[in-house]
Amino acid sequence: MAKKSTKNADFTVPGLSIEQGHAVGQLLQQRLHALNDLQLTLKHAHWNVVGPNFIAVHEMLDPQIEEVRGYVDDLAERMATMGVSPTGLPGAIVAERTWDDYSVGRAPGVEHLAALDLVYDGVIQDHREALARVSDVDPITEDMLIGQVRGLELFQWFMRSHIESGSGELQNAGVRTEEAAAKSVKSPKAGKSAKTARGARKK
Repeated sequence: MAKKSTKNADFTVPGLSIEQGHAVGQLLQQRLHALNDLQLTLKHAHWNVVGPNFIAVHEMLDPQIEEVRGYVDDLAERMATMGVSPTGLPGAIVAERTWDDYSVGRAPGVEHLAALDLVYDGVIQDHREALARVSDVDPITEDMLIGQVRGLELFQWFMRSHIESGSGELQNAGVRTEEAAAKSVKSPKAGKSAKTARGARKK
């Protein structure tokens, strides 16, 4: 006789049906993958930033990394509360994600910030979509996601302040890839690459 799957428990939170609770918990899995990936991406940028504003960007990233790690824990614990087993293994992230690896290596701080701006576009857009899907079912999960979006948008503003002109234009405006975003802060006419960026996620 086959073993019963342990992916989902036989319970969820009071007030929701098991089907509703498990559906919400399963929806959070991709958000968990995205934030696990984001914390690693931010740490990669933290290690690879160079140039005259090295220390400013290097030290600016660490508090956000810690905040995102907290979001990861909150998501995973919410999933478990809903009766869904969270998966945080690297293989699962790679197999199930809908975006490519961050494509910028050693580079000046503003180049990383321009590229990370696109990363944040994708993460925030997908978080907002998840918000819309849970809002009528589970206000507790909705509240958690609202707080995370608020924090992500605030940090994106911090990053954008480094690539914003006095007239309010972003130097990476209109680009679709992280590499093109990094080049745009050196040359506003940098060409666009065909490679999929995090800010243009596959659906």
